[in-house]
Amino acid sequence: MTRLFEKDTPFFFSKEFVEVFQTLKRKLTEAPILIAPDWDLPFELMCDASDFAIGVVLGKCHENHFRPIHYASKTMTDAESNYTTTKKEMLAVVYAFEKFRSYLIMNKSIVYTDHSTLKYLFAKKDSKARLL
Repeated sequence: MTRLFEKDTPFFFSKEFVEVFQTLKRKLTEAPILIAPDWDLPFELMCDASDFAIGVVLGKCHENHFRPIHYASKTMTDAESNYTTTKKEMLAVVYAFEKFRSYLIMNKSIVYTDHSTLKYLFAKKDSKARLL
């Protein structure tokens, strides 16, 4: 759906668009799945990047189950889409901290990523500041 909002993109009601729109309407009218934040527990961030978009979830572990508080995503600019995979994954982490700053400031947080190089960079003491 986000492609329809790009500049100079013709608006066309394709079958795919109608299906996505109906799914979105259904999800917005179902019972809420988001929870209110518990400020005594650490926040958990799940970050991921693809070749053209970033997706992040802020949540808490509640009764041994991850429960989302907030979802966010954005499409990458042309320049960002040329980044290496590691830089795209780090971009997702930075985006999450910027997006959820009001939740994360002065609170503990746990970051989950599926990119093993980022895990290594976070653990390494002398990582390059440009990446971190």
